[in-house]
Amino acid sequence: MPKVAIVAALEREVIGLIKHSTRVEREYEGRKFTFFEQVEMVVVCGGIGMAAARRAAEAVMALYYPALVQSVGFAGALQPNLRVGDIFSPAAVLDARDGSRQEIEGGNGVLLTFIAVAGTKQKAKLAEAYGAQAVDMEAAAVAAAARARGIRFGATKVISDNFDFEIPEMETSRFIDAQGRFKTASFAIFVALRPWLWRRVAVLASNSARAAKALGGHLKGFSHAPIDKAEAKVTQISSNQHF
Repeated sequence: MPKVAIVAALEREVIGLIKHSTRVEREYEGRKFTFFEQVEMVVVCGGIGMAAARRAAEAVMALYYPALVQSVGFAGALQPNLRVGDIFSPAAVLDARDGSRQEIEGGNGVLLTFIAVAGTKQKAKLAEAYGAQAVDMEAAAVAAAARARGIRFGATKVISDNFDFEIPEMETSRFIDAQGRFKTASFAIFVALRPWLWRRVAVLASNSARAAKALGGHLKGFSHAPIDKAEAKVTQISSNQHF
């Protein structure tokens, strides 16, 4: 069985990692999940948000019995020194809902899991309130699921939007369904009818592509690396980050 389970939100975040995997559909507690299997690793893309991430983490742990669960994917910078494409492996993950904290050995900095996409004003408030360097929408849920089963947890994120990048004004939740899937067609129609959003959406797409490429390069080799080497690689990268 795979030693490392990676939980991401969307396939495009980890496309470089899953493109040579075996795609398998399995069911857990009445829900279908798609798993990307490799020799030492399995990846599941559970959807956006904490509820979707928790379901995916519980499914992959129940079906694959990993020794380590990693929350992997995009994060927004809460500090100006973190830029698009930077790898961020935190020493702690904070849940903004209740303040719970999961420590991670060998990491550096704090990742905050928030309930919504944060714009520049919200980012500044979150950075001040929580002392965090980056923000995502899933890691704390994966951490909680791993903690409940007594399984080691880690997080590896890539910055997909800079501290000063303003996310286009829209109610993002309207484009995320109950399963945490992004409704691409609805989003495309929404943007097509609003020319003033085109430039920022184009920048967002470009940033996302750069981030996915950087993350794929960082994670290359995980599929055939023993668990101790995989963790060592994350630790080595994170020790080079300065906050």
